Amino acid sequence: MTEQPRRRPGKQAKPYRRPQKDPVRVLAFEALRAVDERDAYANLVLPPLLRKAREAAEAKGGGFDARDAALATELVYGTLRRQGTYDAIIAACVDRPLREVDPPVLDVLSLGAHQLLGTRIPTHAAVSASVELARVVLGDGRAKFVNAVLRKIAADDLDGWLERVAPPYDEDAEDHLAVVHSHPRWVVSALWDALGGGRAGIEDLLEADNERPEVTLVARPGRSTPEELLGVVGEESALPGRWSPYAVRLAEGGEPGAIGPVREGRAGVQDEGSQLVAIALANAPLEGRDERWLDGCAGPGGKAALLAALAAERGAALLASEKQPHRARLVARALDGNPGPYQVIAADGTRPPWLPGSFDRVLMDVPCSGLGALRRRPEARWRRRPDDMDGFAPLQRALLREALSAVRVGGVVGYATCSPHLAETRVVVDDILTGRGGAEPVAAELIDARPLMPGVPALGDGPDVQLWPHLHGTDAMYLALLRRTA
Repeated sequence: MTEQPRRRPGKQAKPYRRPQKDPVRVLAFEALRAVDERDAYANLVLPPLLRKAREAAEAKGGGFDARDAALATELVYGTLRRQGTYDAIIAACVDRPLREVDPPVLDVLSLGAHQLLGTRIPTHAAVSASVELARVVLGDGRAKFVNAVLRKIAADDLDGWLERVAPPYDEDAEDHLAVVHSHPRWVVSALWDALGGGRAGIEDLLEADNERPEVTLVARPGRSTPEELLGVVGEESALPGRWSPYAVRLAEGGEPGAIGPVREGRAGVQDEGSQLVAIALANAPLEGRDERWLDGCAGPGGKAALLAALAAERGAALLASEKQPHRARLVARALDGNPGPYQVIAADGTRPPWLPGSFDRVLMDVPCSGLGALRRRPEARWRRRPDDMDGFAPLQRALLREALSAVRVGGVVGYATCSPHLAETRVVVDDILTGRGGAEPVAAELIDARPLMPGVPALGDGPDVQLWPHLHGTDAMYLALLRRTA
C-alpha cells in the first residue's frame, strides 16, 4: 500500500485557478512583442490590434471601449518611451544580467514597471494584473519570477529609484540624463550638441520627447479650411494650430479617421513642423517663372499633398517622386482629388528621370535617423546606432546635390530632415556648398528661412531653421533653403 503524503492539520491544497485574460494588457504585450521581434513601429501595430480587440469583444457580447483603448495605448507608448529607465530599475531587482532575461519576460516586467511608476494605477492592482498577464502569456513558473521582481520595484517610487540607479549629474551628466530621461547616451550627446546651451534646455527637450504629442490636422488649401475642421470637430475637441495657418490641433483622444474632411482626403494628419517646411518652401521669394514644383522624396505624401494644394492656387504643377513603389502609392492616395495638375512617379532621386534645371521649387525631405520624431516613434531611439549616421550621409548628400541640379538658376531648394542631428543637417548643407569631402562645390546660396515662418519664436541665428518639440510643440524638423546661382 502506497503511503499518502501527510498534510498539515487544517491546511488545504489550493485548487488550480485558470489565469484570467485581460484583453487590454494582453494587447499591450502583443504590441511590444511585435516591436521587439519584427522591428515593427507601435503606431502601425497598435491600430489593427485595437480593431481586432473591439471585434473580438463585440463577438462575445462584451465591450472594448474608448477607455480600454486609451489604457492599452498608454501602456504601449509609455513603456517604450521609458524603456531605458525601466531597464535600469529592473536590472537592480534581478540576480542576473538583463540580457539573460527572456525578452517576453522583460516585456511583462516593463509593462508592470510602467504601471507602478508611470501611471496612477494602484500598486496592488498593477502587480496583480501584471502577474496575471504573466500567467496567461508566460506560464505559472515565470509568473512567480515576475511577481518577485515587481514587488521589489513597488517598494519605491520613480524618484526614489532614479536616485539609486542614475549616476549623479556632476559625475556623468550624459549618463545621468540618459537614465533619468530614457534616451541612449549617444542620442543625449547628439541632441545636446545640436541644441547647445546648458542643462535646462536639454532636460526640457528630453522631457518633451517623452510626452504624448498632439494629433494635428492640416486643412488642404482649396479643399478644406481650418474653420471647417473646427466646426466639424467642435471647439471643445479642437484648437487652431499654433503656427501654421492650415493647422488644427485635436484634443486628447481625438480620432482623426472619424472626421469627414480627413476621411474624404480634403484634410490630413500632419505635424505642424512638417506643414511649416512645405509652406516656407512655397513662399520663398522667386524671380521669374514659378510653374513647376518637385517633391523629390514624397512618401508617404503629407508634404506633397500640401505642396500640391499650394501649387494649384498659383496655377503651378507638382511632380511627386518616391523611390519605393508602395510608398508612391501612398503619395498618390494623398494627392487624389487635388484640384490642380500633379503627377506621381516611382523614381530614385539620386538617378532622376527629369532633366537638369526643370523645376522652379524643389523639396528634398531626405531619409534620416528620425531622431526628431521620438515623441511619435519612441522605439526608434533604441534601434538607432551612432554609425547609422554614416549610412545616411552619402544618400543625403547625393539627394541634395541632385535637387540643386534639378532646379533652374534662380530657383529654390528646400533641404529638410526630421532630425536635429548636426551630421544630418548643417554638416550636409555645408559639405555641398563648400565641396568638402572632395566633390565639386555647388553654385548656390543660403536663403534666410526664418522670415518664412512668421510668428514662430526661437528659430535661432539662421539662415537655416531648426524646430524643437519643447520650444515649438512640433517634431524637430530642420530646413535649409538654397537658391541656385549658376
